[in-house]
Formats: sequence, structure tokens, C-alpha cells
Amino acid sequence: MAKQFTLGKNERLKSRKAIEKLFREGKSISIVPFRTHYLANPLPPQHQEFPIQFGVGVPTKTFKKAVDRNKIKRLTREAYRLQKKDSTVVTLYDKLKMNNQELNLFFIYTARELVDFNTVKEKVKLILNKLIKIIDENNSSNP
Repeated sequence: MAKQFTLGKNERLKSRKAIEKLFREGKSISIVPFRTHYLANPLPPQHQEFPIQFGVGVPTKTFKKAVDRNKIKRLTREAYRLQKKDSTVVTLYDKLKMNNQELNLFFIYTARELVDFNTVKEKVKLILNKLIKIIDENNSSNP
């Protein structure tokens, strides 16, 4: 059984090819302060335990200091990691596993100022809930 509160190597979106494919073929949703790119694919065997791969980016043009960029990335990863205990992500994981799909997610921070952790956590939860609805709609229209 997977540990509930981790964000391990298998859950991170690191492959350059996967990221390029995500931005080229994927769709996006915007909920301020994030623009989230997502792409559902057939589930490969090595990702059976973790059907969601996740990445975060913060533009250098907006935040010149690496300290600020890294802080935003840490807050976003932590908010995502903590959402895994929430039923919304478990439901998202279950839906993806039932449909034998994986989901590549990439969060891009678009705001021009730093926000607090509670705001980031709330917005990540909204994005995950929206993704659940989108996956439900796609699977109901493609039996």
C-alpha cells in the first residue's frame, strides 16, 4: 500500500518528453494564482501505484529571486501532498485507476505576489475538484 503523505520520485513529473507532450497536447484550466496543464494518458505499468504525476513551475520573469520561486514551489508541493489525505484526491486516484489512465499535472504560478499557504492549499483543492469533474465528463462521454 502506498504511503499516504508522501510525494515520492514516482509521483513527480520529471521526464522532458512527458512535459513537452503535456504542454503540446494537454489542456489547461486557470484558477488564480495557478494555470494548470493536464493530460490524461493510458496508464503505463510502472505507474500502477501512482496514476498522477505532478510538477510545479514559477516564472523567473515574475519572481527574480530564486528564494521566492523555491518558496512558492515548496508551498504548492506541500499543499498537493496534504490533499492526498482528502477524499477528493483519493477519488481522483480511484477514478483514474478504474479507467486505467494516468494524469500528468503541471501547476504554473501566475500571480505577481506571494500568497500564504492557506490560499495555495485552497486553490489546489479547487483545481483537483475541477479535474475530478472533467475526468467524470470525459469518461461518461467516452464509454
